[in-house]
Amino acid sequence: MSCVLGIDIGGTNTEFGLVDREGKIHFSSKVKTRQHATPESLAQSIYDTLQSDVDDIQITAIGIGTPNGNYYKGTIEFAPNLEWKGVIELAKIFQGQFELPVKVANDANAAAHGEMLFGAARGLRDFLVVTLGTGLGSGFVCNGEVLYGNTGMAGELGHVVIHPAGRECKCGRKGCLERYASSTGFMITTKELLELTDSASPLKDIPSSELHASDVDKAARNGDVLALEVFNRTARELARGLATAVAITSPEVIILCGGLAKSGELLLEPTRRCLEEELLQVFKKTVAIRASGLRDGNVAILGAAALGWK
Repeated sequence: MSCVLGIDIGGTNTEFGLVDREGKIHFSSKVKTRQHATPESLAQSIYDTLQSDVDDIQITAIGIGTPNGNYYKGTIEFAPNLEWKGVIELAKIFQGQFELPVKVANDANAAAHGEMLFGAARGLRDFLVVTLGTGLGSGFVCNGEVLYGNTGMAGELGHVVIHPAGRECKCGRKGCLERYASSTGFMITTKELLELTDSASPLKDIPSSELHASDVDKAARNGDVLALEVFNRTARELARGLATAVAITSPEVIILCGGLAKSGELLLEPTRRCLEEELLQVFKKTVAIRASGLRDGNVAILGAAALGWK
C-alpha cells in the first residue's frame, strides 16, 4: 500500500500520519514540538517511530504544514510560535532523513489543500481556511489555486494589526489578530475578564495555571455569562480580521479549523453575526462560514498529506 506521510508542526504538538489517496489515515501519532531543540531531532524522532511501528506501508512522499512555511523554498522563516529561530531548511532536513521528496507550506495553506482534496472545499474555487490554534494561520484559495505570492509567504492574516496599541505579539509588533483570535488569545481574553468582573462564574473556581479553553467551552455550554462573553469578544475580533480578508479576495466560503474551532456554533454563530456587521456593503450576504469538513482530530494530518499528494 502507498501512502503519503503528512506532518503538521505546531507550536505545541507535531502530529503525523500515513494517508492514502482517499484520505484514509492508516497510522498516526504525535510528539511535543518543544521537546525537540532542533528540527533534525524532530525528523529523527518521527523516522524512528515509523521504523518501529509501521512495516507494511510504502511511503512515497512527505507533506509538511508548519508556521511560516515557505512553499517555494521548503523553509521555515522566522516563525514566532516555534522555538527554532531564523531560517530553517526543513525540506532538506527531512529529505536527508527519509530520502523522499518533501513539500513544505504554511500550515494553513496545507489545510487549504486538505479541504480541497478531502473536505469542505471540494468543488470550490474561492475560499479561505483559517486555523485557530496556538496562533492564527490562513490559507487563501483564489480561482482554484492556493495563493503564495511573490515570496511564497502570502496569507499571514494572523499578523494583520487590528489594535495598533494592543497586545504584544511574538512577531515583535502589537495588536496582531492572532493575539485575540486564537487559542492563546482566547485564554488571554478569559483571564482578563475574570480579573475585571465581579460576576459569579464557575471559571473563578479554577486556578489560573490550570484553566484551559475546554473549561471555558464547558461553562459556555452551561450558560455561564462570562464564558459566553469570551466567545463573543473573540468572535468580534476574528470578524474584524475576516472582513479585511473578504475585502481583498471575496471568498465564497470561510472554513474555520483548529482547536478553538472545535467549539462549533459557540464560535461560529457570533462570528457570522459580527462578520455581517463588519463587511463592506457589497460583500454582505456573500460569504458563508463553515467548520472544517475534515474528520475531527485529523485536520492537520490530512492537510499536510494533501500537500504531499498534490
